[in-house]
Amino acid sequence: MDRRNFIATAGLASLASAIPLRAMAQASGTLPNLAAASSPISSQERKARIARAAALMRAHDIDAVLIEAGSSMVYFTGVQWWRSERLTGAVMTREGAIAIVTPFFEEPSVRETLGVEAEVLTWNEDENPLAILGAWLTRQGLGKGRIGIEETVRYFAVDRLQHALPQASIVNADAVVRGCRMIKSPAELALMQTATDITMAAYRYVYPRIEAGMSPQDIGGMINDATTKMGGVPEFALVLLGEGSAYPHGSHQKQEVREGSVVLLDCGCNVHGYQSDISRSFVFGDATPKQRLVWNQMRRGQQIAFETAQIGTPAGKVDDAVRAYYRALGYGPGYKLPGTSHRTGHGIGLDGHEPVNLVHGETTKLAAGMCFSDEPGIYIPGEFGIRIEDCFHMTESGPRWFSTPPRSLDDPIG
Repeated sequence: MDRRNFIATAGLASLASAIPLRAMAQASGTLPNLAAASSPISSQERKARIARAAALMRAHDIDAVLIEAGSSMVYFTGVQWWRSERLTGAVMTREGAIAIVTPFFEEPSVRETLGVEAEVLTWNEDENPLAILGAWLTRQGLGKGRIGIEETVRYFAVDRLQHALPQASIVNADAVVRGCRMIKSPAELALMQTATDITMAAYRYVYPRIEAGMSPQDIGGMINDATTKMGGVPEFALVLLGEGSAYPHGSHQKQEVREGSVVLLDCGCNVHGYQSDISRSFVFGDATPKQRLVWNQMRRGQQIAFETAQIGTPAGKVDDAVRAYYRALGYGPGYKLPGTSHRTGHGIGLDGHEPVNLVHGETTKLAAGMCFSDEPGIYIPGEFGIRIEDCFHMTESGPRWFSTPPRSLDDPIG
């Protein structure tokens, strides 16, 4: 469970009974399935990814890469599995060979989503799966090679692989895995666009149905219900109300919609695994001059980030440009409050957060196909916060929005 889901789902064990029946009825009307025409990633595209990874391995003098169950395994092999103490992992070699290791009794289930040709190695409960992978690598002539580790692989797997291959060198595989995943293909961008369209449609559907007295669970439930009916798989529905909006990932304090209070929505879904992430902030009822001022300042900060994001620009410079503007307004400096206490944006794709980030000091240069959120929220502790978040992808001619930011606080969804 990610950090937003932890807050958003606190107390949701009895969600069905917590949401007013009338609100549920409003959110369950007829909505179009916007994902109906979407296609999952093809086996041909996965083969191209594996070929790209092999080329990057050769370019960076890496002989093989170890990955665990998770988004990178989905990306390269299609296998949809979870992490537990029983390892399911995969190794890719610089020649394009793939081996997947999984518990013996899980093999039939793992094969159900396997989308490429791969050798499936099984292990029983009294065996060491990393020794089995090590033996396979030795048979490939890589027992003394340079083995790259995907950045989310757990330590116990790395440690056991090193013991299985004592003469191998363990190295960082970011150049390979990030080198593939950071650059999205047209098929990936299309799925992210569909996910974005669904989240925006859910916002437009729910926005006029928000009423005084509603809780974050009431509103989040309506958004998730609408998202599901339109073919999206809800990922998170973070709803922050009043003072709670001043804390980027929320508060456990009781919150409800009140006249003159800020409503902050931060929601996303996935379509065939690819995600959206959109935030909207508005005032229920009449906004104060300060609320309007901060909304406009934050919206300008988001636009500065978008305008700064050009091909070849270091990602950290996008964050720097926003903070320079905010500092001129009296916020900060840096990450101090009142102001923006988090990075300007994060990478997005199969994961809601993935490398690289729009954050001070990040030197990776922006390139076509990279995707980011743009969300330099302004937070005033004890009062309220404003966060408008839209994602964009880089093209050869510059950034392009997945969702169009709202123009004003009087039309806050867009």
